[in-house]
Amino acid sequence: MANKKKIIGMAALVGVLAITAVCNFVLATTDGEAAANGEVTASNYFTTYRAERTATRSEELVQLDSVIALYEEGEEKYEEATQMKMEIVEAMEQELVIENMVRSLGFSDAVVSVSTQSENVNVFINSAELNYDTALSIYNMLKNETGIVAGNVIIMPVYAES
Repeated sequence: MANKKKIIGMAALVGVLAITAVCNFVLATTDGEAAANGEVTASNYFTTYRAERTATRSEELVQLDSVIALYEEGEEKYEEATQMKMEIVEAMEQELVIENMVRSLGFSDAVVSVSTQSENVNVFINSAELNYDTALSIYNMLKNETGIVAGNVIIMPVYAES
């Protein structure tokens, strides 16, 4: 029975990996065509960043699921892999919430990277410039949402005509 569960789990992981590969290919082809035409837009930057982040996280989750499938609950490796997976999922949820909150401040697009290894948060906004008031608004929002301190936040404007 345990082997059957492992086989089903591994098959599901391979399926997720295949779907990720197809999505990555489609997004890379779309972005590659725009780049070949010499077009650099904020949309491409933000889309590419999200696609790369999603692909990387998906690979990490597949690897962790493989470790989880190999070990029994209660074993050290199982517990470590489960903890790491939960941290990644939590970071993904925080990124999504913060990105939407930043866009609600009036930016056409934003991407956020929440580190699972440290307490750093990077925010890239679609803006030609970043003034003190805007940075303070974003920082206060981050502080309220994550409890992060100022030294661990990087807010960077990334602007290209969209």
